Amino acid sequence: MKKLLSDLNELVMFKHSIFSLPFIFIAMIVSADGFFGWKLLFLGIIAAVSARNFAMGFNRYADIDIDRKNPRTTSRPSIDGRLDKSQILGFTIVNALIFIYVAFFINSLAFILSFPILFILASYSLFKRFSSLAHLILGISLGLAPIAGVVAVEAQITMWSLFLSIGVMFWVAGFDLLYSLQDIEFDKKTKLHSIPSEFGTKCTLFISKIFHALTILFWLFFIALSNLGIFAYIAVIASAIILYKEHEIVNRDFTKIDKAFFTLNGYLGIMFFILIILDKVF
Repeated sequence: MKKLLSDLNELVMFKHSIFSLPFIFIAMIVSADGFFGWKLLFLGIIAAVSARNFAMGFNRYADIDIDRKNPRTTSRPSIDGRLDKSQILGFTIVNALIFIYVAFFINSLAFILSFPILFILASYSLFKRFSSLAHLILGISLGLAPIAGVVAVEAQITMWSLFLSIGVMFWVAGFDLLYSLQDIEFDKKTKLHSIPSEFGTKCTLFISKIFHALTILFWLFFIALSNLGIFAYIAVIASAIILYKEHEIVNRDFTKIDKAFFTLNGYLGIMFFILIILDKVF
């Protein structure tokens, strides 16, 4: 059992939950104007983790044929024999059911939205087979996090949460473009659709910069509409600096894409979360 859990953890790369979790709770804190209660904290964590596990599990299941051909992904548990297809499918279905079950106990709107959310989360894995817009679909998938947070607290979708979500969407799509540069030749060879494989490296870097500029713009709109204070503005300024540094690293050395993708973006989410807490405290 311990080995199975370890393999499943590696399959879904659980540590990367750090990208979406902070923005769920940022939305919940702003919506509740402070702490939103232990019940919602517990249910929010379970919902976020199960939704991400479903998305990653479905992605690994759907991409087995692709990952077998890609040298970068042959060591994944879904490819090297540690997990078979039935285990991955079972894991994916269980997490979908957990997500729907938890949403039911949050409120009726959360329950209703749980079904289209799962559909969107699954669509990314299929989208790249016919459209280079897959990067934006991934962005939308993580961009749903703040909307889910507001729905959990208020049972409605607010305008400021849409701006926060759109910012997250462009943030994720922008760094996914950088990450996809690693597979540019593989995507061309296997006829997978991605912006790097169809438009080249220079165009990809430019589009990523535009996406991240839009990220900052929409996060500024979010702050203005939600009446946050100085610490929130510091969060956006610091985010702009981190994103600038990310592009600087990738432009200088493509071998550092992992550092730019995982380390800096992880810091960004945590930093934003802490500063929003400070904004509410002071």
